[in-house]
Amino acid sequence: MQSPTIDESKTALNYHGAAQAASHHEAHPDHRIFGIIVFLVAEGMIFLGLFAAYLTFRAVAPVWPPEGTPERELLLPGINTAILIASSFVIHKGDTAVKNNNVASLRTWFLITAIMGVIFLAGQVYEYSHLEFGLKTNLYASTFYVLTGFHGMHVCFGILLILGVLWRSLKQGHYSSENHFGVEAAEVYWHFVDIVWIVLFLLLYIL
Repeated sequence: MQSPTIDESKTALNYHGAAQAASHHEAHPDHRIFGIIVFLVAEGMIFLGLFAAYLTFRAVAPVWPPEGTPERELLLPGINTAILIASSFVIHKGDTAVKNNNVASLRTWFLITAIMGVIFLAGQVYEYSHLEFGLKTNLYASTFYVLTGFHGMHVCFGILLILGVLWRSLKQGHYSSENHFGVEAAEVYWHFVDIVWIVLFLLLYIL
């Protein structure tokens, strides 16, 4: 009986290794999305602390916002809010597309989401430049800038995540209906950013 050649032995070992890896993967379910959710819960606790501080300041202040604080414009923040809410639906389109193995549509929807995020940030910068109060004007002004600025930082990070997904999607076969963790992670994070802004908009502009 002829002994197996070196190449045949390597092939058998590679096959055996791949089978072991597949078996190991099946034995250990993918909990990465759960990890993302845990991370966002931790981030949400930070925002909850800031919300609690804002509500405490408002509750103990005799007048809120303090006298002399210019009235806030609602048009631009309202447009910004509509853009951010709409972007959550757009990014979900991208997630749906990749689950149907349509990577081209994934790129389109994620690119649109990134553009909408940039427009949101541009609107926020424009609002900052036209506000009639500064960071040190009073307690309301300070909390306003801290809350919106901290949220804006999260929007920046979300845009970077989306751009990262776009860059990785250029590699043939990187995302598919079976492998799309990066897409889901970016979508979950973006929804988190959206929900936090809705709460901020209600606290700072409506209530």
